[in-house]
Amino acid sequence: MSSWLKYRTAYASDIFDKSDGEIVKLLGWISEKRTHKNKIFLMLRDSSGYVQMVAYKDKLGEKLDLVKECGVESAIAVEGEIVSDKRAPGGKEVHLTDFKIISRAKQWPITPSALKSPGFLFDMRHLVIRGRRTRAILKIKSELIKAAQEYFERNGYVWIQAPTFITSACEGGATLFEVKYFDKKVYLTQSAQLYEEAAICSFEKVYTIQPSFRAEKSRTRRHLTEFWHIEAEVAFASHEDIMRVEEELVTYMISKLIERCRDELSLLKKRIEPPKPPFPRITYDEAINILKRKGLEVKWGEDFGAEAERELSKEFDQPFFVTAYPLTTRSFYHKPDPANPKVTLSSDLMAPGGYGEITSGGERISDYNMLLSRIKEQGLNPEDYRWYLDLRLYGMPPHSGFGLGVERMLRWLLDLKHIRQASLFPRTPSRVYP
Repeated sequence: MSSWLKYRTAYASDIFDKSDGEIVKLLGWISEKRTHKNKIFLMLRDSSGYVQMVAYKDKLGEKLDLVKECGVESAIAVEGEIVSDKRAPGGKEVHLTDFKIISRAKQWPITPSALKSPGFLFDMRHLVIRGRRTRAILKIKSELIKAAQEYFERNGYVWIQAPTFITSACEGGATLFEVKYFDKKVYLTQSAQLYEEAAICSFEKVYTIQPSFRAEKSRTRRHLTEFWHIEAEVAFASHEDIMRVEEELVTYMISKLIERCRDELSLLKKRIEPPKPPFPRITYDEAINILKRKGLEVKWGEDFGAEAERELSKEFDQPFFVTAYPLTTRSFYHKPDPANPKVTLSSDLMAPGGYGEITSGGERISDYNMLLSRIKEQGLNPEDYRWYLDLRLYGMPPHSGFGLGVERMLRWLLDLKHIRQASLFPRTPSRVYP
């Protein structure tokens, strides 16, 4: 047979809409196996979900021996009759009339005792992702990203693709990954923002969905060195405008997640309610007062660390903005507030319940001289940003943008213990395998 795909006539999820007595052919993997009296119960998993199969000699004949010797996670092709049974998951099962082994699996190493060792589980991540819980998390992540793309496309944004190799920092040189590029030194991108700013003069509203890299040695539950970054930039938009975009985007993403991932959310025992814009807003100064009341000392002009963000976000039960960050806490491109030049027209959107920042955004500097001054103030080489400065000489309008960390948002929504659980193959300061 040239392709097993020709064998399949249905997916697991199709079974529950079909009538008793229908004959179907399925491809997939054995996710569970147990014997009860003279019957063998198998759970078949494919890309659509799970369905219970029943194997016994009256229908399967000598091929029952193949079922007996076939281990969990073996790839199989089966044929069988649909039968309703209230005891079966979903109320229907497939009684097998044919059974073929496509690829045998060795003894499955993910034992109950192994589940107590996070390090072992991440060493075996290539196998762990087949499990029900991890599979549900990653499916939800896929739908979350899909919903973001839908929002942008429906609202007139153009999807652009920014470089992964860059020559200058966007978010600070201390977190750059250096890469040898032929006879030059380059870095892995921290953000697509600078390239989005160039693109808005062609398309006005743009977005990217791609990985970003931060060489942060932070060993917290909310940091990855490689993460998926949803970013957008809008010409002629103010800081207020972009905060409204963030509210709309986050609300849309969550509403679509609830609509499309009922089974996965049920499996994870998560009940999610969509937030209702407008989100609460507090200033950086108000945030410091809250933290002082909670016994945390943060000097004015310092950025909030993981602990401060965690404690601050425990004060809210829905997403909220922290605005007016000091110049000293922000990158060179953030526009100072004309009413108070010591602070910026910028904000972080915080997830409630202790999860902290999920987006960061604000209005960018569109004036050449102001941007040049800020670059020099931060000790950066203007020559490294020559093309970026050049944009300000050729009709750069006021503009604003933001970036959203997908894994951070997912960790909040699903109440995950560690952000690693939100990544297919997580990258942290201590993990680059598998």
